[in-house]
Order: sequence, then C-alpha cells, then structure tokens
Amino acid sequence: MEKVAVVGCGTYMDQGYGCPGEWRCLKAASQGEGKFEAPSSVVAFVKCQCPGRAVLPTLGMAAKLSQIKPDKIYLSSCLAGALPGCPYTGAEELAGILQEKTGIKVIMGTHDYH
Repeated sequence: MEKVAVVGCGTYMDQGYGCPGEWRCLKAASQGEGKFEAPSSVVAFVKCQCPGRAVLPTLGMAAKLSQIKPDKIYLSSCLAGALPGCPYTGAEELAGILQEKTGIKVIMGTHDYH
C-alpha cells in the first residue's frame, strides 16, 4: 500500500470556505478514489498555514516523528483549487518547492467530491 502525505489549506479548513476539513481527503485516500490510483495509507496530514513558510518544516517533522517517509505528497483539493487563490504562494509553486526540497512526487488535488 502506498504511503502518502496530504497538505491541506489551513484557511479553507478552519474557516469552512468550501472544505469541511480533512474527511474527504482521507476518504479518497482510503478508497483509492479521486487522484489516488489505489487505496493509500495517509502517514501525515498537515495544514499549510498562512503565509505558508512552515509547511515544508512541518511536513518534514511529521515524517520524522512518524518515522515513515511518504511515497507521494498530495496537495488537497481545497489547496490545489482554492478560489480565490493563495495570496502568498500559488499551488503550483508550492508543489514545486515541496518536490524540489523533499525529492517526493507532488500530486495536485485529492478528490472530486462536491
């Protein structure tokens, strides 16, 4: 089973702007739905909190504490498709930074649930 980390938009999750929280991402991962090719084990779920500077160290700490390196990193659907977009770092830019710094493939989005 593939091990994955999910990065969610903290503002969307905390404020309820179209994302009631992580349950949809977790469901898609466990069922192998949406952007997940097969059922996956979520080994880390972290929030990107404005202005986003801490997401890379937070993701690294989650992997260190769990002692499990994820096979892939998924940017949640609320982060990848945020409208309005993030005023600090666009999703594509964030994906590039995470992939460059970790060497782990980053997938844009998690699910297609409404």
